[in-house]
Amino acid sequence: MSSHHRFQRAYESARRIPFTDESKFIIFSDCHRGDNSFADDFANNRNVYFHALKNYYDKGFTYLELGDGDELWENIDFQTIFEAHKNVFDLMQKFYRENRLFRLVGNHDMVYKNHRYVAKHLFSYFDRISGSDIPLFPGITFTEGILLEHEHSGQELFLVHGHQGDFINYVGWRFSRFMVRALWRQLQVFGISDPTSPAKNYRELIKVERRTKNWIVANNNIFTIAGHTHRPRFPDPGEIAYFNDGSCVHPRSITGLEIENGTIALIKWHITTTTDGILKVDRLLLEGPKKLADYMTMK
Repeated sequence: MSSHHRFQRAYESARRIPFTDESKFIIFSDCHRGDNSFADDFANNRNVYFHALKNYYDKGFTYLELGDGDELWENIDFQTIFEAHKNVFDLMQKFYRENRLFRLVGNHDMVYKNHRYVAKHLFSYFDRISGSDIPLFPGITFTEGILLEHEHSGQELFLVHGHQGDFINYVGWRFSRFMVRALWRQLQVFGISDPTSPAKNYRELIKVERRTKNWIVANNNIFTIAGHTHRPRFPDPGEIAYFNDGSCVHPRSITGLEIENGTIALIKWHITTTTDGILKVDRLLLEGPKKLADYMTMK
């Protein structure tokens, strides 16, 4: 199956969510939440991420997580990840209870395509204090795509992880997972990166972006938001409508996309210092906001 067919299948089977100009979404991907060990890339940014996500929760945003939220290549099961970052999952649970959390599968959490795995590990968790199972994300489902449909204009925003454009990390994800667990996780401590990852291999990154753009153009320049490559992208109206939210494992910062008041913006949350030396988490606008309607194409 070609990358075109993989993207097309994700589009046709996408979860459809209506929205209006009053809707508010925060889009993150590639958190790679791990076990808080030396190999956990998320650990360095967990306080930044938690502060940002709490801010969006308080302001009424809906959280869209575009895959690779949990690092299930380096880690064998979800339990160790949950215990390492329980405060994050407690906050995500609040979004979920209010129907404000939607998650996609990525290559590093492809096991979430298995409903039985999700039911066993994510519907509830064992609380050591009470000695009983506590609901976590009961009934949650993961899809490959999300399609935001504007109730008035009919504009479609297609959200996908982006590994559909990456053969080795889609079709061959089990082999890649084995290599990460058996080899690259141990070599990571010496600064040796996984060559199959487009986030760490520039040539692979360019290939994935080219295949993604080819599918977008073949589908009348449909507005598409992806992750996977960890490289933020924010095109101008009239260009190929390929957006990328970046990742939550940049050095000392996280990037994402905000949709609010009928506009889209690329933002960064990072740690800064005040003039008197106090550390604080701050939001920085990188691109936009641009009107979503300016990217609309006729079918």
